Amino acid sequence: MGRGYKIDELKQKLIEILEDSKMGLSGIEISEKLNVNRLTMTKYLKVLAAEGFLRQKNIGNTTLWILESGQETFSFPDDYFKVAPQYLDHLINRDEHKLFSLIKNCLHSDASASKLIIEVILPAIQSVHTLYDEGKIGKSEAKLLGNMISDSLQIFKQIPGDTDSKKKVVVISGNPESTLMSEAASASLHSKEWTVFHLGDMSSSIDVLFDLDFQKLISKIEKQKSGVLIVIVFANSIERLNFFSDSINPIKGKIGKRMKLVLCGKIDKKSKLDCDLQTENFEDAIQWPDNVYENSK
Repeated sequence: MGRGYKIDELKQKLIEILEDSKMGLSGIEISEKLNVNRLTMTKYLKVLAAEGFLRQKNIGNTTLWILESGQETFSFPDDYFKVAPQYLDHLINRDEHKLFSLIKNCLHSDASASKLIIEVILPAIQSVHTLYDEGKIGKSEAKLLGNMISDSLQIFKQIPGDTDSKKKVVVISGNPESTLMSEAASASLHSKEWTVFHLGDMSSSIDVLFDLDFQKLISKIEKQKSGVLIVIVFANSIERLNFFSDSINPIKGKIGKRMKLVLCGKIDKKSKLDCDLQTENFEDAIQWPDNVYENSK
């Protein structure tokens, strides 16, 4: 670029000159203020608009560029505590535009996707559950808020980057209430270059033929027979977790040590399920696969 700005530096400069401008500025005005070639500046403005960082408004023959809401300057890791209440506020106010812009801004500010999910998304999921349990919101609103969280998690999956074919993970929700947790895990593992196969809510598939059906899928995933394959099951009852354990473990026996099973949910401490990792902690469930892969090399 004209003055050698890096993309992050350019974003910071644009925040500085646009944050107090409600009407926005033209490309010519922006290029003059930043001393950047006009054609080059226009190209970058269009890219940043596509990313959701800017919004363009046409008035006659003039295109004005406006900073999208939520483009506060963040410095991570110190500012995770700022983002969590903002995310929840936008969520409760049902403001999708601000909600999605906030997540995009954090990712553009080099926030760790996995940390963002743990520090921001998971508390919001718990807050929605609490509001519903306390009778402050009904089923319809809880569903709406859950869908908004789900849509914001899709933003993490749009992060460019390569996935490692030797790091394969299948993520399952054993009941509808655990689906957002499974989506959060899938998004986090995707950001860590895992090849993710997210099955979502599989409660409707719980029957005597599930093990055969699941084995067919695993055989297709495991064609290369290399690396590791982790299956992570989220469920809110020991009965559901036990069903998937009983169904998946025979498949593990056929594949060997490369395949591991993680069961995540609230479990009586006295209960011991047949799996490689049994935990109530989301962070443990998504960190453990990394350790398994590193030890397999």
